[in-house]
Amino acid sequence: MESIIEIQDVTFEYKGNGDGSLPVTALNHISLNIEKGSFTAVIGINGSGKSTLAKNMNGLMLPSSGKVIVNGMDTSDGKAIWDIRQTVGMVFQNPDNQMVSAVVEDDIAFGPENLGVEPEEIKKRVEMSLKAVGMYDFRKKAPHMLSGGQKQRIAIAGVVAMLPECIVFDEPTAMLDPQGRTEVLEIIEKLNKESGKTVVLITHFMDEVAGADRVIVMDKGRILMDGKPEEIFVRIDELKTLGLDVPFATEFAHRLREKGIDIPESIIFMDELADYIKSLC
Repeated sequence: MESIIEIQDVTFEYKGNGDGSLPVTALNHISLNIEKGSFTAVIGINGSGKSTLAKNMNGLMLPSSGKVIVNGMDTSDGKAIWDIRQTVGMVFQNPDNQMVSAVVEDDIAFGPENLGVEPEEIKKRVEMSLKAVGMYDFRKKAPHMLSGGQKQRIAIAGVVAMLPECIVFDEPTAMLDPQGRTEVLEIIEKLNKESGKTVVLITHFMDEVAGADRVIVMDKGRILMDGKPEEIFVRIDELKTLGLDVPFATEFAHRLREKGIDIPESIIFMDELADYIKSLC
């Protein structure tokens, strides 16, 4: 498949702050390609480099060395950065940081307006994006009156309205309760499966990545594992050594195997596990 993002031997350093402190290497010779239409999840503990990687994907940060190429455009090319950020949109952890207007539909319109989109087209995009995240009935509401999960859906709609090919979600559910997390994850999966958006999900919630096409595990600025969810989550001991957990279904199936029950290692969803156990009975 064709790549939309190519990360070529990228290193990123946070410089010392002038008090004699040494630079901190957040990314250490990272190379990977993100394929168009794919759903890639990036996991790792705090400080592993995953959010720095996300910000390098659309030029919010520029590599200290190496290159990031987006649809053939180098993020270090200042003339291309506007096109790059239209190609790769970003949704952040705190939706309040992406709210700019006192009315939901005006907030969604802000991005397309800044792109110079015609008013009639903006109206269509606002309606389309709000319906895509299930928030059309809230278009006249004030964002500050919404729940955390609803705000995050509005933030996603604001990015969708700019029609990016790829959306990078940088820990979008970290500040949400379980219900809000579920709602936002459903939207993310819908954008990928139904709208064909390329999705990169940065998270530390293991249950959120089970539906991804690919899981990348980071630690200390390096990629330690890269594969399908079922390939990654069978490495339970390695993941726990890194301070990571695994989906509940994976953990439960692992314990059953330790008791001598033959459970396939490919099972990572609770409904799959329940169906398999039922078949044994």
